[in-house]
Amino acid sequence: MNSPSTQFVTSRRMGVFEPIHQISMWDESFRSSGNFNASASMILDEDTKLDNQSEDASHGILGPSSKYDQEATKPTDKVQRRLAQNREAARKSRMRKKAYVQQLETSRLKLIQLEQELDRVRQQGVYIGGGLDTNPLGFSGTINSGITTFEMEYGHWVEEQNRQSCELRNALKACISDVELRFLVDNGMSHYFELFSMKSTAAKADVFYVMSGMWKTSAERFFSWIGGFRPSELLKVLQPHLDPLTDQQLLDVHNLRQSCQQAEDALSQGMDKLQHTLAETVAACQLDEGSYVPQMANAMERLEALVSFVTQADHLRRETLQQMSRILTTRQAARGLAALGEYFHRLRALSALWATRPREPA
Repeated sequence: MNSPSTQFVTSRRMGVFEPIHQISMWDESFRSSGNFNASASMILDEDTKLDNQSEDASHGILGPSSKYDQEATKPTDKVQRRLAQNREAARKSRMRKKAYVQQLETSRLKLIQLEQELDRVRQQGVYIGGGLDTNPLGFSGTINSGITTFEMEYGHWVEEQNRQSCELRNALKACISDVELRFLVDNGMSHYFELFSMKSTAAKADVFYVMSGMWKTSAERFFSWIGGFRPSELLKVLQPHLDPLTDQQLLDVHNLRQSCQQAEDALSQGMDKLQHTLAETVAACQLDEGSYVPQMANAMERLEALVSFVTQADHLRRETLQQMSRILTTRQAARGLAALGEYFHRLRALSALWATRPREPA
């Protein structure tokens, strides 16, 4: 595998280095095929009649009919077991959904409290000095609306992620066909791509909110990198759940991880350069002059680059998922997506346990 070409290009307009990366693509020969809507229904002809009866009529036993009844009960028992498993999985899914809805409602109440607090600050006439007619914390009605919409969409996204992970685990236990399993894998991949699209829209509304990871739980924020997970680290977490891997697969995963680390290093260096340049811009001239409108205008231009960093980081995450899907078999990819969903679920559970831990009185 070729390592991604990573370089820095100097932006004359912003005066910062923006990392440009490209990850080598695996062979595009992979194409999923098959009818995902294959019917699994059984048709039973009700007009079938027995033409011949057993000669031993005194015992009242029909040989062919008794044999048919025994065979007919076998799929019925299997269906009943499958239905029972599905009911249990649905019950657990409803319990998890209820817990996340309660968590989302708590977050919504906290957001309302924060907005009320900001309203009180604005009513008291607290503004940044130097004649800038804006509030000191950088919120506006449009930004609040965009972020509130994102939080609601993300809450639904988490619910759907949990449902899909449960569906993948049940499908792997049921040993369904690879065609049906590929359909579930493609749905899972598309679900993550939807999150990246949502984040892109939210970053344009408030890139600092997305970068801070405030839309995630505390444990998830601990592992956050440019508004999301670090692909190279996630590969190390998931690899044990993908075994057994062939020698070629092990080599491909190793090369992919190295490529991710190079791209991550380039983005991190670009972020450091942006922070340094932004600090110099804000601190330009004397700090005690009182009027700094020109410096703020220049800083705003440089902050536009921050949105591109979030976009590039999500692009790297997207490419990593796609290339892992090409390296792995369908069942390995299904196990990987199920493990990925379970990993994030455990981080959220860890956050909830930490928030509700017993505390000693001060």
